[in-house]
Amino acid sequence: MTSAFAAGGDHRSLPVPDGLDGMRLDQAVSRLFGLSRTAAAALVDAGDALVDGTVRPNSHKVKAGSWLEVTLPAPAAPPTVVPQAVPGLTVVYADDDIVVVDKPVGVAAHPSPGWTGPTVIGGLAGIGHRISTSGAAERQGVVHRLDVGTTGIMVVAKSEQAYTALKRAFKYREVEKRYHAVVQGHPDPLRGTIDAPIDRHPHHDYRWAVVSGGKPSITHYDTLEAFPAASLLDVRLETGRTHQIRVHFSTLRHPCVGDLTYGADPTLSARLGLSRQWLHARSLSFAHPRTGDEVTFVSEYPDDLARALEILGD
Repeated sequence: MTSAFAAGGDHRSLPVPDGLDGMRLDQAVSRLFGLSRTAAAALVDAGDALVDGTVRPNSHKVKAGSWLEVTLPAPAAPPTVVPQAVPGLTVVYADDDIVVVDKPVGVAAHPSPGWTGPTVIGGLAGIGHRISTSGAAERQGVVHRLDVGTTGIMVVAKSEQAYTALKRAFKYREVEKRYHAVVQGHPDPLRGTIDAPIDRHPHHDYRWAVVSGGKPSITHYDTLEAFPAASLLDVRLETGRTHQIRVHFSTLRHPCVGDLTYGADPTLSARLGLSRQWLHARSLSFAHPRTGDEVTFVSEYPDDLARALEILGD
């Protein structure tokens, strides 16, 4: 494998700080340069991280004061928006300022590195919607996101005024976001609030977790219906962290049914015919960015979630 030291790259040199003394080399590189553990390990394996001038393995324990030299790979070109037809993507409402969609499963909010599937932004471009130019090129107009495996209501800004107003509204928690979720078992109490900080999982790149020092994360929930094996919940998010609902209920040992990433029972998932988490963005309420009028948009359950509910009720 060719080292980036030979090929040239973004070269960084710095002493190992006291706080990383005794840490594995790949973990230290991850912490210092904001890389995922996987990317840091690959960089070390390629010989692009030297400790006091010497190539070391990922398991090497760094010492405070040792000199660390790292060559970071050139940043990947930003993903581009490709206009395309997205089956199942439904426009619920559109005007000159906003477009509200009902997002199907398997569709990302916007292009991102490594994602080759359909996107909301690409789908809107494919049917002729002009989106706000604010934001990074690949996610223009996006003021909030839904996971690829989460269905339901999502709003995108079409005008610059709408983008600014909606970003502010989401930041200051002036948007009411309600989700319906089916979780395993029966939360105790049946109605409550989960207040637990969330950040990236310390060991798994694509997961998040409740961790000390994470970002404040608040989830309110109420039980709508209890089944023998699970509960249908109405969930209101006060904050909007990545995977927040999935992480919070998994931490309570009540993961979303079908959510194998966060500990759901695969046997129950199979019985219900689910290949993703039972989680649906049910409604979105906010002040229209131009008129100031309160608007609310609601999404019905898609077929796979509705079928799973029927089976639970039998």
